[in-house]
Amino acid sequence: MSEAELHRKLQLQELEEIRSDAYENASIYKARTRAWHDNMISRRVFQVGEKVLLFQNRLRLFSGKLRSRWMGPYEVVHVFPYGAIEIKCLKSGKVLKVNGQRLKHYHEGIEMGEVGTLHLVDPIYAN
Repeated sequence: MSEAELHRKLQLQELEEIRSDAYENASIYKARTRAWHDNMISRRVFQVGEKVLLFQNRLRLFSGKLRSRWMGPYEVVHVFPYGAIEIKCLKSGKVLKVNGQRLKHYHEGIEMGEVGTLHLVDPIYAN
């Protein structure tokens, strides 16, 4: 009986070690994934006087799939700490305070160049 008890205790200890190793590996994986994700996030810094676009996230009944949800342009009036930004509509002059994550920079004056065509040939029939 004592030999069976000792064997069972050894099995339980091994099982506990395997569980603790799995828990430690999971926490290491989560920490690495979190660090990678945080490095991939681009921080947007806005200055007073810049033009920005505002993301419109209100639910609409008949919203078009292809219609852009970015409204604007707006002008940055004041940048508050912790991400809040005060913007002014250029058309109406209305002032709004929004979360900085809903904004992106507006680049005006970008001209599109001439579009060329490229004809592709199937390699089988090229010979």
